[in-house]
Amino acid sequence: MFSKILIANRGEIAIRVARACKEMGITSVAVYSEADRDAPHVKACDEAFLIGPALPAESYLSIEKILQACRDSGAEAVHPGYGFLAENSDFARALDDAGITFIGPPASAIDAMGSKTMAREVMEKAGVPIVPGATAPAKDLEEARKQAESAGYPVACKAVGGGGGKGFRVAMTPDDLAEAFEGSAREGEKFFSDDRVYVERYLEDPRHVEVQVLADKHGNVIHLGERDCSIQRRHQKVIEEAPGPHVDEEMRDRIGRIATEAAKAVGYYSAGTIEGMQVGDEYFFLEMNTRVQVEHCVTEMITGVDIVREQIKIASGEELALKQDDVVIDGWAIECRINAEKADKNFAPAPGPIDIYSEPSGPGVRVDSGVKAGSEVTPMYDPMVAKLIVWDESREAATRRMLRALDEYEIAPLSTLIPFHKTILRTEQWERGETCRDLMEDRKWLKTTAPEESAIPEAAEGEGEKVARNYLVEVSGKRFDVKVIGEASGFAAAGPAAGRAPKAKRERKAGKGGGGGGPVLDSPLQGSIFKLEVTEGAEVKEGDLICVIEAMKMENEITAHKDGKITKVSISVGDAVASGDPLVTIE
Repeated sequence: MFSKILIANRGEIAIRVARACKEMGITSVAVYSEADRDAPHVKACDEAFLIGPALPAESYLSIEKILQACRDSGAEAVHPGYGFLAENSDFARALDDAGITFIGPPASAIDAMGSKTMAREVMEKAGVPIVPGATAPAKDLEEARKQAESAGYPVACKAVGGGGGKGFRVAMTPDDLAEAFEGSAREGEKFFSDDRVYVERYLEDPRHVEVQVLADKHGNVIHLGERDCSIQRRHQKVIEEAPGPHVDEEMRDRIGRIATEAAKAVGYYSAGTIEGMQVGDEYFFLEMNTRVQVEHCVTEMITGVDIVREQIKIASGEELALKQDDVVIDGWAIECRINAEKADKNFAPAPGPIDIYSEPSGPGVRVDSGVKAGSEVTPMYDPMVAKLIVWDESREAATRRMLRALDEYEIAPLSTLIPFHKTILRTEQWERGETCRDLMEDRKWLKTTAPEESAIPEAAEGEGEKVARNYLVEVSGKRFDVKVIGEASGFAAAGPAAGRAPKAKRERKAGKGGGGGGPVLDSPLQGSIFKLEVTEGAEVKEGDLICVIEAMKMENEITAHKDGKITKVSISVGDAVASGDPLVTIE
């Protein structure tokens, strides 16, 4: 067994791996960027090394800097977590050349399954059903058109090296293909240094069901059942659950065999996930993630298997202690990703400071987080700040437990998906185990997920600025929490209520953020201007694309909030903007 492991990641997954190391008696080594000097993952490890500036390309994505940290620390092995270098075969080979163990699969398996087209070709040859489409990248747009015609519209343009929803664009008709193809290639180059794209049929409302596998270096392969990850925004998961609400024992056995055969076909070892699309009783191979998944926690909760510990044991050469018959699925688990986003603003990234932070607890509740009070969520990295996971005996009971835990979670003033999770878990669609895709794409419904404290009515003409204050009131010995909305000056004269000082929340000015009737369209998030689609004098309709803002590893489309003429453009491509900065004026 290893005596020292370097964790080539940050945030909650780095803390998760550090905990496993501590329980196994292994010294853990953190790496951190200049932006992460005070991050919790640094203190969670036994040793820590600075590896560069905040920019991922100069720190967490730098193979040479990670190797140097290994040499400086004397680490015998590296756990890559997920994201960054986790599925980079060059990184795995560089570690091998340096005599350092990569806690993951062999580089050959990463090559075979990390390339979506190669993976599809391997699976097709192995007899595993795949989504209809190409098994080779398109050389250009013209070849992509041929692939699309063969697959049948609507189609998905997918980056060959993509993952996590990056490099995934949909073309509903031939007229949409050029934009989808170019967008997929652009994101593939940006996030994976690979602009190759292939085309497959887009399944419009499938269930996203994946199977967790464990394989050792001695040829033993088992699966730990399935997870349903159908609730997504921009093809990125926000809620996961296990087991799948529409998977019966027959299908579980069938897709389990598909997953284990897929792993054997590429000589796989370590933890891995076979992702697929469930359409009724049909199941199509989608891709394989050659790493631990963000949502591995729900599988751990229903099986009792520590997946990260198993990864480490496999990497050290140990045989799997579990046989397939030993795997027992017990109860139900749900995971909500606590992202720094505003669902009511179409999931706009919302980086910012955390002043108040208090996690839920109690029976069946687990929180994997990478932040604390005093942390700053920057636009440099992924928007996920924590994962809230619950377990209970049934899906219905687990849902009630999750709602209780969400009510207990306190994060301020950072905007997160907590209000969204509370809203969607109370819908009939969730109760029926639907994909909720109609809700996730309905901007009107998304606005209903706004935090309660933001629902302050706009001041009428001539009125002063309005604020909300919370008061504790006791009537006949019974306690009531009361929110009162009024003019700020009126509150100042009245003074605080007896018993505790009230907290005031100010409204945004009318006409800002694209939500009101005013002429100025403000930026709903912090980021940089990636694309500008309008010029002064242009006529626009409500919903027309104004610009694209890049933030937290996402491209965010900003649209017109009203009909009119563009009378002023306040931005240029490449500009950095803060939340609330003016973008354009529409008269």
